Amino acid sequence: MTEQGTGAREKQRRKSSKGEARRAEILAAAMRRFAEDGYQNAAIGDIAQDVGLSLPGLLHHFPTKVDLLLAILDKRDLESADFIDHYRLDLRGLLKGMVSVFRRNAEMLEVTRAFAILNAESLMKDHPAKAWFLDRATQMQKHIAATFERAAANGSFAKNIDSKAMAAELIAVMDGLQMLWLRDPDRFDMVGGLEAYVSRLQTSLVLDG
Repeated sequence: MTEQGTGAREKQRRKSSKGEARRAEILAAAMRRFAEDGYQNAAIGDIAQDVGLSLPGLLHHFPTKVDLLLAILDKRDLESADFIDHYRLDLRGLLKGMVSVFRRNAEMLEVTRAFAILNAESLMKDHPAKAWFLDRATQMQKHIAATFERAAANGSFAKNIDSKAMAAELIAVMDGLQMLWLRDPDRFDMVGGLEAYVSRLQTSLVLDG
């Protein structure tokens, strides 16, 4: 490869790296705006201003606010996929993993708040994230139920249970605890609340800690 060719590739690499860094900065600013104002009320011009870009400059990276939203959800999908795959193999691991999720969420107040707001807003007709959140909830319940079914099949607990109902209960407990925490993060311990619930659940299912 010629020196000129090497220089061109290096220049392209730096340009690509700079572009990715700028996209990450825009997504972080969008998350903050969505957390403060909600998706529907957040102005894309304000997001551009937050990162020191003109509106055309931001639209070069994300042509619409919907593109911004979908990029955020895709990023969340990638982060969650590895985590879910790691923890869902057995019931003990799943329950411990849920507590670990809460610990991680507790360190990301703005991100957690933004997703809670987006989740609620997605219930509105024609919301661009409606399908994403519906699929997420469906898949989560499916995976958790499958973990309960495997635990029952291998004799991890003696009781016959409705795996789908247990999955729905676990999701509801997590969502409820998280909402209480988001309303008063300085006074409510959502991690401790989930740990207590998991301990009671393990005892009722005759699972070791």
